[in-house]
Amino acid sequence: MVDISLIMGSESDRAIANRAVSVIEKTKYTYEVMVISAHRNPDELDSYISNTDAKVFITIAGLSAALPGVVASKTKKPVIGVPVSAKLGGLDALLSIAQMPPGVPVGSVGIDNGANGAYLALRILDLIGTP
Repeated sequence: MVDISLIMGSESDRAIANRAVSVIEKTKYTYEVMVISAHRNPDELDSYISNTDAKVFITIAGLSAALPGVVASKTKKPVIGVPVSAKLGGLDALLSIAQMPPGVPVGSVGIDNGANGAYLALRILDLIGTP
């Protein structure tokens, strides 16, 4: 059973994921880290989202930052987007994550701020409780 799923769009996002992991490891919550691109591996992403028992998703993506929105479109569970400063200082990713259509909510934290993504996930889990 996994409480938090961290999904990176690319292995190049590992340093940001590690910031989130370092926060989560100080708690009682469990996590797993996956590398699944919304663009390159859409079927794998669909399957993962459908089969994971994670309660909260932290999605880390740069450039078009489609990953958080795609995940949020396929689950009713909370999704947190962490924009990456791959280009344009991360502003492109931040705006992509923040501008979701109605009914596809994604919470966003600051650019490259994997730690805050983890802190937000922990607050959500503390609020909803775990079995």
